[in-house]
Order: sequence, then structure tokens, then C-alpha cells
Amino acid sequence: MAKVVGIRFKPAGKVYDFDAGAFVLAPGDAVIVETEQGLSLATVAAPPRWVEDWPADRPLKKVYRLATPRDFEQREKNAAEERDAFRLCRRFIRELNLPMNLFAVEKAFDGSKITFFFTSEGRVDFRQLLKMLVRELGTRIEMRQVGIRNQTKMCGGMGRCGRELCCATHLEKFDPVSIRMAKEQGLSLNPTKISGQCGRLMCCLVYEYETYKDLKKDLPKVGSWVDTPKGAGKIVRHNPIGGRIAVKIENGAEVEVPADSVQPRQPPERK
Repeated sequence: MAKVVGIRFKPAGKVYDFDAGAFVLAPGDAVIVETEQGLSLATVAAPPRWVEDWPADRPLKKVYRLATPRDFEQREKNAAEERDAFRLCRRFIRELNLPMNLFAVEKAFDGSKITFFFTSEGRVDFRQLLKMLVRELGTRIEMRQVGIRNQTKMCGGMGRCGRELCCATHLEKFDPVSIRMAKEQGLSLNPTKISGQCGRLMCCLVYEYETYKDLKKDLPKVGSWVDTPKGAGKIVRHNPIGGRIAVKIENGAEVEVPADSVQPRQPPERK
């Protein structure tokens, strides 16, 4: 039996399972944990739970100890060194004229490694940059190229809704998003209106997609002809939330009626 606790390293990052050991932990507690990169400062995301048959081929890393004020001081020190490393790397990138956009730097909690995150349209030969950074910083360096959505998740920002970006606050992973989701919800297909800060389709298009599909499955299709209490006409629009449909009747007027008040009919013959 294993005492498993959920640990998160970033506010909207993935939750990882760790061995809680004898510690009494609650969500929000700051802890020091063992990772493949050494000790790291993290936060408890899910309370400990007992798991009877934990797979033997998935050994758990351990919670090393609870975090102390000294650990938070170390984190602030690392943050200051990250800012210095960022400025240094940006200067080297300009000197080497490399086609890369550096946007974040992370230093391992124990100082054993510094990771530089960047985006680029293609592959970048950063070998000379790597040598210059190692020579100046005197520690292990990793250059990591990521996609534009990951950059937005790490940098954060405000969405067009006026709230913080979903990817930076609560989304642990990116779900596939398609233009079909916008069509199903009757949204404008103007790219500037359905794209997020990253330039890709907004993640929130996924949230209500299945609900709209379920609400619309029993509605007559747009473009079909129906008889309404106000006359026969062609369906031009759905209002699935209200269970209503907009119909353009034969005299040219447009009316909105309950979906259950119409009957299908054959379209009029063309003269």
C-alpha cells in the first residue's frame, strides 16, 4: 500500500504523484520533493490517499520535507539569477543574430541547471550560444524550443473575456481545438474573434462544444423548410440554448419560434 499525494510544480501545471511518506499534507502546502533533476520546491495539489496496488514498475519519488522560509529565500535568489541569465542570453542572441525568441528562463532549485525556453519558426543551431552561456554562467545549460501555445501558457496574460488565460491558470494540458467547434456553437468564423493570445483557436471553444452538439441533435437542420404558426419558411439559424429556431417565412419576414412548434415540409417548387 502506498500513500500517494498530488504535487504540482507550476500554478497550471500537471499534477504528479509522489510518495507522501509520514508527512501530514493538505492542498496548498509548500514542500521539497525529489525529482530526476534534484530537489525542487512544489505545492500540494491533491491531499494524500492510500493506494493498495500501486504498480511496481512505477516507483514513486518522495516528498523530502516541508518547505521552510529559507527555501522561499532560495527561490527569490533563483528568480533574480534567472533575470540576469535572461538578459545575458538575449545579448548573446543578438550578437550571434540567431532567429529565436527567448521568453523564459528557469533555474533548478538546487542550482544544478538553467533552462532557456524559446520559440522559433524552424530549427536553430545554438551550439555557439550554448558554449558562451556555459562559459559565463558556469553551470549546466539546456536550450528548450517549445510551441507558441506553451509559450503563452508559461507567460500568461489576459484573454478577450477579461479574465486570465485558461492555459495559465487551470488547464493542465491542451485539448485539440477545431474550427468545427466554432461552427457548431454559431460563433463568428473571423480568425481575430476566435483566436487566443497565442494566435491559435481559443481553448474555451472546447468547453461547451459537447453541450451544443447535444442540444442541437434534435433540432431540424438549418436550410430545411418547416411549417410554423406564423407561416411556412426556411430555417436560417438555431438558438439551441433557448430551444428555438429562426425561420425566414415566405413573405420575407424572420421569426423565432420554439423548435417543438414546427413541422417539416417539402420546399416549394421552383417556377
